[in-house]
Amino acid sequence: MRPALNRRVFLKHSGMAAIGTVISSNIAFANKIPDNYLPRLLDEGDALKGKSTEMIVQGDKPWNVESPVHLLDDKITPVEKMFIRNNGLVPEKIDTNTWTLTIDGESVNESKTYTLADLKKRFKHYTYQLVLECGGNGRSGFQPQASGNQWGQGAVHCASWTGVRLKDVLAEVGVKGDAVYIGYHSKDLHLSKDPKKESISRGVPIAKAMEDETLLAWELNGKQLPEFHGYPLRLVIGGWPASVSGKWLSGISVRNKVHDGAKMDGHSYKMPKNPVAPGEDVPQTDQYFKIIESMPVKSLITYPKSGAMIAPETELALRGHAWAGDLAVKKIEVSIDYGATWKECKLEAPANRLAWQHWNTKMKFPAKGYYEVWVRATDAKGNAQPMVTPAWNPGGYLNNSCERIAVKVG
Repeated sequence: MRPALNRRVFLKHSGMAAIGTVISSNIAFANKIPDNYLPRLLDEGDALKGKSTEMIVQGDKPWNVESPVHLLDDKITPVEKMFIRNNGLVPEKIDTNTWTLTIDGESVNESKTYTLADLKKRFKHYTYQLVLECGGNGRSGFQPQASGNQWGQGAVHCASWTGVRLKDVLAEVGVKGDAVYIGYHSKDLHLSKDPKKESISRGVPIAKAMEDETLLAWELNGKQLPEFHGYPLRLVIGGWPASVSGKWLSGISVRNKVHDGAKMDGHSYKMPKNPVAPGEDVPQTDQYFKIIESMPVKSLITYPKSGAMIAPETELALRGHAWAGDLAVKKIEVSIDYGATWKECKLEAPANRLAWQHWNTKMKFPAKGYYEVWVRATDAKGNAQPMVTPAWNPGGYLNNSCERIAVKVG
C-alpha cells in the first residue's frame, strides 16, 4: 500500500531511494537533480484532491484553481468542478469540537461566541443555491495584462449551501443603530506564517449582511464542507465578489465604519471611479477607487465545448448559465454572425434569488465553414454584456464581455 502523504510540507526524506519509495514511481530526469535538493512531494491531495483532472492550476502558493468552462455544465456545480481562490494557507489544525465563531465589533451590544453545535442547534437551517465568482474572473482578457492570476472565465460556480442566516445570529447578539459594515476573520494562515497577520479580512455593508441569503454555512451540496472550500464553517454571500465569502470563519466584526481589514486597501477588489487609460498608474487611494459590490451581468456557454465539429444541416443544441449579481437576468441571446443578428433563447427562472439561471436553444448553420457562437445576457435593469472586453482597470476586475465558442460545420 502506498504510504500516507503529508500534503502541507516539503519532502523530509533524504536520498532519491526514499523519494521513489514515497511516491511509488520512477523519477523523471533523476540524474539531473542538484545535490541536496528536496523536491516538493506530489500529493495532490492538496487542492486538487477530488478535483477533475481538467482543472487549471493558476498557482499553488496560495492555491488558485480554475474550472474550464465546459466543466460548468451542471445546474448545481459539483465540488470536483468548483474553482478555488485562496489568499493564504489552509489551517493546519482543525478541531470541530473546539471551533468557535465570535461576533464582536463597535456596533454589537455585547460580544458573543458560538460553537458549531450552538449554531446548528439554536438557529433555523436554510439552503440556497448561490453564485460565487472571483472579482478577477476573466482577467486574462485585459490588455495590457493586469496584476493577479490570469483567470479565464472559469472562476465561478453555483452550488447549494446549507447553514444559518447571519441576520438571525446578529439579531440574537444585538446590532446597534450605527452599524455600517461587517468584516470577517478567518483561520487561514498568512503566506508568511506570521500569526499576527491576516491573509484576507473583507466584508460587506450591513444591508447586504442582513439579506436572507447571507449564510454561515457548513454544508456544500448536502455534504460536509470540504477542506479547501472553508471547512468547517464559512461565510457565503452571493452576487458580490467571492472574496467577501470568507472561508475557515472564526469571527464577524460589526463595524461603525467601512471595514479596514486585509485586502480592503489599495486597489484590491476595487474599480477606478473614473475611466483610466490602459496601463495607467492610478494612485491607490479612496479618492480614485471604489469597492466592488454587485457583480455585473454575465453568461457562459457550457455545452458544447469550444471546437465542436458538426455535420451540415445539423441542429446544434446549446446551453449554459447566466447571472447578474444582485439582479435577475431577463434575456439571453446568441449570435453566429459576430453580433450582426441575435436569437433569443429559452431562459429559466433562478432556483432562488442570487442563483444562476439556465438557458438553452438550438441553432442551424447556413453553410459549411467556421463559426463563432456568441452569448449575451441582459439583466433586469436593461444592462447587457459588452461584446468586447470592458474598460481596463489596474486589478483586471469585472470582465463580463460576451463568451463565445468555435464551431466547425462540414
